[in-house]
Amino acid sequence: MHFDPSLFRTADETVPLDWATIAAHLAHSGLHLDLSESPRQFRGGLANLNFLVSVDGAPTVLRTPPRGPLPPGANDMKREHRILSRLWRALPLAPRSLHLCEDPAVAGHPFILLEYRPGITLPGASPGRLAVEPEAGARLGAMMIDVLADIQAIDPASVGLDGLGRPDGFLERAVSGWAQRAELCAGPDGLDPLVAELVGWLRRNSVPGGSPTLLHNDFKLDNMILEPERLTPVAIVDWDQGTRGDPLFDLATLLSYWTEADDPPAMHQLAQMPTAGYGFPTRREAAERYAARTGRDLSDFRFHRVLALFKLAVVFQQLHSRYTSGATTDPRYAGFGDLARGIFEFTHEVSQNRCF
Repeated sequence: MHFDPSLFRTADETVPLDWATIAAHLAHSGLHLDLSESPRQFRGGLANLNFLVSVDGAPTVLRTPPRGPLPPGANDMKREHRILSRLWRALPLAPRSLHLCEDPAVAGHPFILLEYRPGITLPGASPGRLAVEPEAGARLGAMMIDVLADIQAIDPASVGLDGLGRPDGFLERAVSGWAQRAELCAGPDGLDPLVAELVGWLRRNSVPGGSPTLLHNDFKLDNMILEPERLTPVAIVDWDQGTRGDPLFDLATLLSYWTEADDPPAMHQLAQMPTAGYGFPTRREAAERYAARTGRDLSDFRFHRVLALFKLAVVFQQLHSRYTSGATTDPRYAGFGDLARGIFEFTHEVSQNRCF
């Protein structure tokens, strides 16, 4: 296999796995893992590990959680396999999951094998490609909203996913679950007063959940693989949090990554999508396009915005806890505590309706 080496970590950066044991496991399922070329770990990402391997002569992605203990409900390979072994029938952008190994003794955690889709991703806040294509941001912004609407238009029952998740009480459980995770990260002094205030705001301002749809639950630009020349989507990846629930929460999740030029420093430090420039629409414009495409009422959307931003801040708290506990030595994680605090502060601004 010959691929752009810039896509992969160097041998020194690659997380080691017991590839001989993995090959033996796959052989029991009639799958041949070719180890004549070393598996290569893809760059990017802060959570799951993705390796390019050759299975039965075809390039394939082996995907598994990071080393060490995992937060409750996170990095769920069984859930991702359940979704991606079925969703491809209705959503061509969903890569097919080919195999699930639930035995953590094989690779340290459960893992899945995924169909490989060649292309590029646009991670971070300043991909150079967009600097010379001023119209690309507008196209990519519209495309993300349209693809999200397409996902939510799928009938889960048509692909056997009508039993996925627990859509009843979805928003209430999200509030209580992320509040609990924040407490687990808080340390001996308990919740920071600002975080406690946000938890109280979410509980006082709860809204009824909308009619449930399929949710990706982490939909953003770098979870899309793009055709390199036209920047059109060829795959949507990272479905390990997929479920059914209120569709506005998926829109709010996308917009929680959607930085604007006049946002506070934490949102720029987040550096998840290049939406602060390059012709991308604003968050409000993106939400208006979504409302026009789906016909959904956004009058209660501030609650969803606050909840999604609160979740994002807690995720960075959890990642920082992995660093402070020694579960990872990745230097990127060292500043995530301060980043989480900045996102909590921005979340408070949104809760007070001082920004969208």
